Amino acid sequence: VAILNGITMGGGGGVSIPGTFKVATNKTVFATPETLIGFHPDVGASFYLSHLPGYLGEYLALTGDKLNGAELIGCGLATHYSQCARLPLLEEQLGKLVTDDPSVIETSLGMYSDIVYPDSTSVLHRIKTLDKCFSHDTVEEIIDALESEAATTHDDWCTSTLKKLKHAAPLSLKVALRSIREGRFQTLDQCLVREYRMSLQGISKRISNDFCEGVRARMVDKDFAPKWDPPILEQVTEDMVDQYFSPLSEYEPELDLPTKHREAFT
Repeated sequence: VAILNGITMGGGGGVSIPGTFKVATNKTVFATPETLIGFHPDVGASFYLSHLPGYLGEYLALTGDKLNGAELIGCGLATHYSQCARLPLLEEQLGKLVTDDPSVIETSLGMYSDIVYPDSTSVLHRIKTLDKCFSHDTVEEIIDALESEAATTHDDWCTSTLKKLKHAAPLSLKVALRSIREGRFQTLDQCLVREYRMSLQGISKRISNDFCEGVRARMVDKDFAPKWDPPILEQVTEDMVDQYFSPLSEYEPELDLPTKHREAFT
């Protein structure tokens, strides 16, 4: 049982979202904002994002947009919702259990759960438009579709989404899109192994210095003015993206998961 009471990003999402029971609250803030620091959604994100309804996973991976607790329930990333004021009672009830029977745990969580719905401004109410734009094969085509939709409908959501994409590292956008698309046809184990490989490639500086630059701009100097390399999508080559997914060198072992001792997580 994972209780997502507050910021749930990066490793926080990685250790909780793949679990059986995920309890969101009125304080939950979920996001995969890695493209904004020149990185890519990792720790299993390419698995669980790729299994969201439609192309919501692509949207979240590329824009880094936030979801609240009600939205996590709405898209299936959380299984239960509870007001944070009731968490002490929920935790006390779980602490009394002497079984790992899922049906018993489900009943206990249900005692302190609330029914909630995303509000009218939620991205979940934009799924039709989102799918229309984010279903395309390339980042360039996604941006073109958003621009076309914005010009035709004057939809503020399309405009704000374009702004989010322009803040992200161009290379990271292409890497993240490919990662989500591959994750849709892989097990969680396969995604973790691939993401580990991608992460080592990404921090090696052999392809780009975007990760260090993104951390500098957002977390160290906080000038929010990263100098991405390459600076525009048109300069991101297919070879650069391929390098993220290429095998590690002989001096860097692959992630070794105990898959011989258990069934694959699907």
